[in-house]
Amino acid sequence: MTRVIRVMLADPRRAVQREDLTMGSFGARAAMRVRKRDARASAGVARGGRHQLAERFEGVGEALSRGGEGLVACAVVGRRMAREGVDLGEALEGLRTTTVHVTGREPSYDAVRALGTAWAEEALGYVHQLSCEDALTGLAGPAHLRSRLTEVYRGAEQRGEAVSETHAIVVVSVPAAAGGGLSGSLAVVRLAERIRLIFAGEETLCQVPGRGAEARALVLVRRTPDLGRSVTNLHGLVEVLGTAAAPARVWIEGLPASVQSAVPLLDELARRA
Repeated sequence: MTRVIRVMLADPRRAVQREDLTMGSFGARAAMRVRKRDARASAGVARGGRHQLAERFEGVGEALSRGGEGLVACAVVGRRMAREGVDLGEALEGLRTTTVHVTGREPSYDAVRALGTAWAEEALGYVHQLSCEDALTGLAGPAHLRSRLTEVYRGAEQRGEAVSETHAIVVVSVPAAAGGGLSGSLAVVRLAERIRLIFAGEETLCQVPGRGAEARALVLVRRTPDLGRSVTNLHGLVEVLGTAAAPARVWIEGLPASVQSAVPLLDELARRA
């Protein structure tokens, strides 16, 4: 026969079940050890000990047990949790759990602010390190091109220039495998390699969806005397990627006078046949 002893912990929502398999006093002694263990943990919390501290919050608990707010420790743990990919909600919950266990009160505004600010700064630093380019093709996405266009228009306005006279969009379109997949990705890679041979400087290269089974890229370039020859050379490089039914195409698209008109133009270039 198996007898089940149910032992309630300090938290009434949790319980530990021990099975007395021997019908003797072993089960009772095991239950006693559980009670003593929980009593020691509770005593540790009462003394500001580390038994019930949330993971990574030992430094915060020690600072609180000495009567401080642990702002420096909060900042340290905030940065650490951001680096480890822990979300802010979980970090704040850890701070609350630790503060309540050690002091019996909610964390202060300053402690929450120190942890949250450090977490946000670390996370933002990580985001800024990320590349806006696709790792496979080296081409940026449409969002980055829109941002670059905004910068170009802002700079031109400060210098009293017209973007329609200083910059243009080079559109490159070649056939790709229907349905995308690996074949479609390889077509974009081949296209990107050839574009970079011609526009290897400060130009912004962007991949857009294109129409149907098509790989299409946009290049934000400066209008220079050599632009026409560069486009001709680029067409010669990408021509081999086309077919008789779907030849490769390269053309220069002028930019409008305002950025408000330029952004819709990008969407149109992605759809234009």
